[in-house]
Amino acid sequence: MKAIFYSTKINEKDLLIKSNQDKHEITFTSKKLSIDTISYAKGMDAVIVFTNDEVTAPVIKALAERGIKYIATRSVGIDHIDQEAARKHDIKVANIPDYSPQAIAEHAVMLALALSRHLIQSNRQCRVFNFSLDGLTGFNFYGKTVGIIGLGHIGTAAVPIFHGLGCKILGHDIRPKKLNHVKFVDLDTLYRESDIISLHVPLNPETKHMINTDSIKKMKDGVMIINTARGELIKTTAVLDALKSRKIGYLGLDVYEYEKGLFFEDHETDEFRDFLFSELMKYPNVLISPHQAFLTKEALQEIATQIIATLDRWDAAIPE
Repeated sequence: MKAIFYSTKINEKDLLIKSNQDKHEITFTSKKLSIDTISYAKGMDAVIVFTNDEVTAPVIKALAERGIKYIATRSVGIDHIDQEAARKHDIKVANIPDYSPQAIAEHAVMLALALSRHLIQSNRQCRVFNFSLDGLTGFNFYGKTVGIIGLGHIGTAAVPIFHGLGCKILGHDIRPKKLNHVKFVDLDTLYRESDIISLHVPLNPETKHMINTDSIKKMKDGVMIINTARGELIKTTAVLDALKSRKIGYLGLDVYEYEKGLFFEDHETDEFRDFLFSELMKYPNVLISPHQAFLTKEALQEIATQIIATLDRWDAAIPE
């Protein structure tokens, strides 16, 4: 099978080549998939994408016209792929249902701990030999209530970490299940009782902007919100208002509502910068990482292994 990998990063290319073992003809480009880069897929059977690639209806139509029969994403989420358009053009779509959920769960907890003890601010001060403790008072996690929204693989992996810190854990999921150390509650209860809220749900019409002005009003004053799932779960303008009023005391993000075209690229020398993102970064109680929660050696290896396995299955199903 011939496949092209779009948005390929240096840290994954060697792993993909090793996992492939020369079974498939694979090509790599660091360019993201868009209407302007469709020509790279000429002569291919499959297109392999990542979360910021533009897998829209016009792009899928153009890919189908070029003979593409398969699209796979190197991610769990598939909200960036127009699945209806794929079905219309008889293109099979695959994702990675599960890879190293501990990587993302650990990153979520890391954001929370770093925020709680003002580690970024204290590190900046130490680098300029300012060892004052003013403004660095944090809080213990022991005895705090953590609300986990979404108890799939990642949310479930976060449970024992927070429990190990001595936290009480509330959970909410559309399919509640029996989990040690988790009390399942409705969303309003979770919002009302949680000191820390961590988001681990997929993006869909029901979850888009679930963190908004109304839901924030139900939360504790000074609540901490962590999002390592999808940027559009949070309405950015609403959290900016809540940061300004101090309703939100801490905000940790590995994803951002308008990250497409921003994350995964170097924009340091850009003349114009994303206004809302710039506003977020003005707050010392906001910590943002560039969609890197998945970025561990173990996770990258698992992604490579599963993507090549998907190509194997597709190739085996093609008639001779």
